[in-house]
Amino acid sequence: MLKLELYDGKILEVEKGTTVIEAAAKISEGLARNAMAGKLNGKVADLRDEITEDSKFEVKTFESEEGRHAFRHTASHVMALAVKRLFPGIKLAIGPAIEDGFYYDFDKDGSFTYEDLAKIEEEIKSIVKEDLKLERFTLPRFEALKLMEELDEPYKVELINDLPEDAVISFYRMGEFTDLCAGPHLMSTRNIKAVKLTQIAGAYWRGSEKNKMLSRIYGTAFPKKSELDAHLTMLEEAKKRDHNKLGRELNLFTTAEEVGQGLPLIKPKGAKILQILKRWIEDLEESRGYVYTQTPYLAKSDLYKISGHWDHYKDGMFLMGDEEKDDEILSLRPMTCPFQFTIYNSEQHSYRELPIRYAETSTLFRNESSGEMHGLIRVRQFTISEGHLVVRPDQIEDEFKGVLHLIDHVMEILGMKDGISYRFSKWDPNNRAKYIDNPVAWEDTQNKMRTILDHVGLDYEEAEGEAAFYGPKLDLQYKNVHGKEDTIITIQIDFALPERFQMYYVDSDGSKKRPYVIHRTSIGCYERTLAMLIEKYAGAFPLWLSPVQVKLLPISERFHDYVDKVAAEMKAAGIRVEADYRSEKIGYKIREARLERDPYIVIIGEQEEANGTLSVRSREKGDEGAQDKAAFIERVVSENREKYNYHKNIKAEQEA
Repeated sequence: MLKLELYDGKILEVEKGTTVIEAAAKISEGLARNAMAGKLNGKVADLRDEITEDSKFEVKTFESEEGRHAFRHTASHVMALAVKRLFPGIKLAIGPAIEDGFYYDFDKDGSFTYEDLAKIEEEIKSIVKEDLKLERFTLPRFEALKLMEELDEPYKVELINDLPEDAVISFYRMGEFTDLCAGPHLMSTRNIKAVKLTQIAGAYWRGSEKNKMLSRIYGTAFPKKSELDAHLTMLEEAKKRDHNKLGRELNLFTTAEEVGQGLPLIKPKGAKILQILKRWIEDLEESRGYVYTQTPYLAKSDLYKISGHWDHYKDGMFLMGDEEKDDEILSLRPMTCPFQFTIYNSEQHSYRELPIRYAETSTLFRNESSGEMHGLIRVRQFTISEGHLVVRPDQIEDEFKGVLHLIDHVMEILGMKDGISYRFSKWDPNNRAKYIDNPVAWEDTQNKMRTILDHVGLDYEEAEGEAAFYGPKLDLQYKNVHGKEDTIITIQIDFALPERFQMYYVDSDGSKKRPYVIHRTSIGCYERTLAMLIEKYAGAFPLWLSPVQVKLLPISERFHDYVDKVAAEMKAAGIRVEADYRSEKIGYKIREARLERDPYIVIIGEQEEANGTLSVRSREKGDEGAQDKAAFIERVVSENREKYNYHKNIKAEQEA
């Protein structure tokens, strides 16, 4: 008999060879009915897996991430079978579960239509009713190849050919459908009660533009229709907040095919928000002891060969010149660190000067693949609040904490603090080609960072293989309205590049010592942060960030001169004001202004001109009635200064 330690610490005894689903049934028949997967000694297990040793044992239902993954992975197979039935001859690529659903890529002549999706959904319902069992089996590599060749699935053949010759390969059979798959999966199709196919997209095979464009169908699935309905309602709300849609409607940015993908055009209102953020961050960083640099947008390949970017990051760079023919190759900069290290090396430094905190509002260029780019979230040219702290070993912890404190302050002012999670990204010792190959330094630096994070009391997850090539990093993760998580800010401890650039400081005993470098941003990529702010506030930005703080609406052309006077007074007081002089009815102009989400709408007519008043509507309180003009101007100035004024925040930081 084997002993299984359950989640609550109790022990369940089972015979050797008992399957995960059988063990679940011994705990509770109800639990077995709801089981999607299992976990043995911390590893996800298929319901069909046999238990062969004493283990820590968990049953995973839809409420768990592992359970949802198995459920939706099964749903992707059901969808693939439905597609194969409706479109004979179509070829299968890959079909994984993703965070909120699943997708499957198909090689099809012509694209799918949304009418096709409705037909596929109906076929899925039929497959669910058939209660098809999913059977797992394995084959040696040569037999697996033969099977996929007989089924005429070239993409599966390619995947198998990439596996070692001695690999034993798993498949799942479901009715007439057989797919190459590691699992795990449900026992049958009957539990896939509620499925919705949500989107059609194109996707290059294996994510490479050099390969064929495939047709991708996205979907999601739930055990109950009520859960699916709630999810779809949430998606509709997310669409309304989607920065890619809302940002265009609010005239913050646009794109143009002739300009290029991943190269957004920031319009005046969007540019004003970015200007406010940049000025705030630059002032805030200078108050924290940062000194600003200005460095070139491009450099010779020699610089990137010193830093290691040429060997580890060249595919992500925009190169100018031909390595085979030209004596000099230039590249647009993907990051600023090599330039600031060169500035550091331009003069000698004493231990007393450290830490030196360099900062720069840096425009960077990265050759993102077309399939990765999205709105302002991932672009090919972007601006970042980049910084590098050159520190002595004894200063690492205090300076790292200082960076964390700065970021925490920035995120709190932006209203984004509560949405952030933390990931400690480490190197992968089994993939040394991806990193600077110095295992001792990696372990030492990672231990230093872990100690700092623990001292701070930060709640973080560890992720192997996500480090920068030159050092471990702390990633600040933030989810967009669709639930997709992006890294918005990173802090890295770098042991490698100071060595490669031969950076040193003169210590108290006159000897030369190697510093460490902390790479960091304080607000991240400005374009990505703008996208997150659009979605967080649904375009209704706080007063201090609103590109237009007050919208003036004259009732008729007779009052344009007075509106000009009011606008001039507001501008002189530092208020961002805009007037709508169109020959439209006032009701129409009010409705239009409300859609623009400006904090204040001010209506001006005969009574307002005669009495020196303003008819005020605020975004928060609605119609506030007549207000004294001077008092209203002072109110807006005061609210901007006292509630959101970043210079006050700087003063508070200095006092702290």
